[in-house]
Amino acid sequence: MVFIDQSRCIGCGICIPFCPRGAIKLSPETKKAYIVVPECVECGTCVRVVQCPRDAIVGVVEGYAREVRGHFSDPITPHPSTGIPGRGTEEMKTNDVTGRFKRGEVGFAIDIGRPLVGVTFAEVGRFIKVLNEVGVVWEKANPILYLLKDLKEGKFPDELMNEKIHSAVLEFKVPISKVKDVIEKLKYLAETTDTVFSVGVISRVEPDFTIPVVNILKELGLEVSPWAKTNVGLGRPLVEG
Repeated sequence: MVFIDQSRCIGCGICIPFCPRGAIKLSPETKKAYIVVPECVECGTCVRVVQCPRDAIVGVVEGYAREVRGHFSDPITPHPSTGIPGRGTEEMKTNDVTGRFKRGEVGFAIDIGRPLVGVTFAEVGRFIKVLNEVGVVWEKANPILYLLKDLKEGKFPDELMNEKIHSAVLEFKVPISKVKDVIEKLKYLAETTDTVFSVGVISRVEPDFTIPVVNILKELGLEVSPWAKTNVGLGRPLVEG
């Protein structure tokens, strides 16, 4: 795990503002900086960014649980299950090759937690269990699914349940007819969860350039952001439909 070498630290406090979890504190007794281990998510920000005058910040990730924290918190570390940095997959960006999203289907990317808030795997599991009630189709390449012990119940191995990470991305799709059901579950989770999350909606554009799911979301009282990632498919599609 990341730690601050007390024999080197001079208590200047330059490192404190850089921690996105607020996990670096200054001890009133020793007047030196230290890391609150349960709150550290192994994101590596302090190791890479802080210009410590005494090189007192040491980054050594030890143990399976701490390593998993790093995989879901450090944006530049490739995840071992996908081979790419980040907590999710490429979603719609390569759909002309993968064909993951067909017409009449709507994808969701739920980004749970964020810096300064974070999320535990237990809370991520609760999202999974609640969304399973709708009958969602999970993206099998998502890193979260590799860790699950029980997909139906959203159970992770016991040693991971209380581990905290910056955030996790849940990816799934449903027929467009189930979009309202998904939104109702997300509203319930928003009211009962102890973290924050954002919702990304993935949809094919129809031949007449309309996006039917947008009207459904507006009917449900949701404001649709104009910012989007768009795969225009300028090359010859490898997957039709």
